[in-house]
Amino acid sequence: MSQRRHCMVVHAHYPLGESRVERQARALIDCGYEVDVICLRGGGELAYEKVNGVNIYRLPVKRHKGSGLFIQLFEYLSFFFLAFYRLLRLYPRRRYAVVQVHNLPDFLIFSALVAKLGGARLILDLHDLMPEFFAASFGRDMKSWPVRLLVLQEQVSCLFADHVITVTETWRETLIRRGVPPGKVTVVMNVADSHIFYPLQTMDRPEKTNGNFNLIYHGALARRYGLDLLIQAIEMVRSRIPYIHLTIHGVGEFHQDLVELVEGLNLRNHVSFSTHLLPISELPGLIRKAELGVVPYRSDLFTDGILPTKMMEYVALNIPVVAARTPAITAYFDETMVQFFTPGSVEELANCILSLHKDRAQLARLAENEKKFNQEYTWEKVARDYVALVDHLSD
Repeated sequence: MSQRRHCMVVHAHYPLGESRVERQARALIDCGYEVDVICLRGGGELAYEKVNGVNIYRLPVKRHKGSGLFIQLFEYLSFFFLAFYRLLRLYPRRRYAVVQVHNLPDFLIFSALVAKLGGARLILDLHDLMPEFFAASFGRDMKSWPVRLLVLQEQVSCLFADHVITVTETWRETLIRRGVPPGKVTVVMNVADSHIFYPLQTMDRPEKTNGNFNLIYHGALARRYGLDLLIQAIEMVRSRIPYIHLTIHGVGEFHQDLVELVEGLNLRNHVSFSTHLLPISELPGLIRKAELGVVPYRSDLFTDGILPTKMMEYVALNIPVVAARTPAITAYFDETMVQFFTPGSVEELANCILSLHKDRAQLARLAENEKKFNQEYTWEKVARDYVALVDHLSD
């Protein structure tokens, strides 16, 4: 049998910045697939290169995060048409068995029209639900006409796809309520790759520097993720924990606001920013320097459905976690595994940090109990089920 070929289309940079796509591509390659990725092209990146066995085709579309709705729509449309043209050129030569399109946007699935007409099966991979994302970002009600229009384009996109995958059972149930047949939608969780994220033996653990109580957050910097609340909590506790230090690793439209908040609160010695994107293989080294991972999300239509990848990476590395008590997080973690606080409450978050600094035995208990999640949700199992789904669609 000839080698099967799989194509992924993602409006993002690859491999930096898209760990989900990278994990899935590696899982397919390990099982004998050829994998092509069509993605954005950043400054200094090649239009084509092969990285870890993946053929990467980059398109000259610049990101405009935080630049407004119409500029974002123009960016989406520019990428859509360039991806459509790239697939038009590639498909006759590559004859993909499956084309997998990652949102946002959902309508990017139609860039694979030529491949579908040629016999390829299409997967729509919904990292996020676009209606909830828009409603939370722009303060719209789910019944407002722009959000209802996004629900319609989601439904049409799911109808066009041969199969839909998403990241949590919460999102799957939402899609089913909106009309996607239950048998057509599968959960492929963003659990950490255990080949990269794994706990070290005691003798191999890095030294904690300068006696600091080190906290970490890594990921996108947006207001909904509550980093301003976390910085305010650091300001509340610094007199009682003089050596507390928070590392914020990531980029996003909220970065400058956070820098100004740190300056305004005179927290330069307690909060540092790391904006240089790291290969996924180097990220554990940064996280392991911390004693506590923090997921300070606000509660809204969007964040209530997210099970943060960063949180699963902390847990995989056996780093205790303080997290906002949101529906998606509490669906997978309980009070014995995570120190919860009410979303939006700076005071509760500060108290959680204080209590865990004082009670190192509780830190150890959280680290021990969160292993239950690692035992139930492993990347090996998720990858096996994902590849089996692709195999089934390829037949």
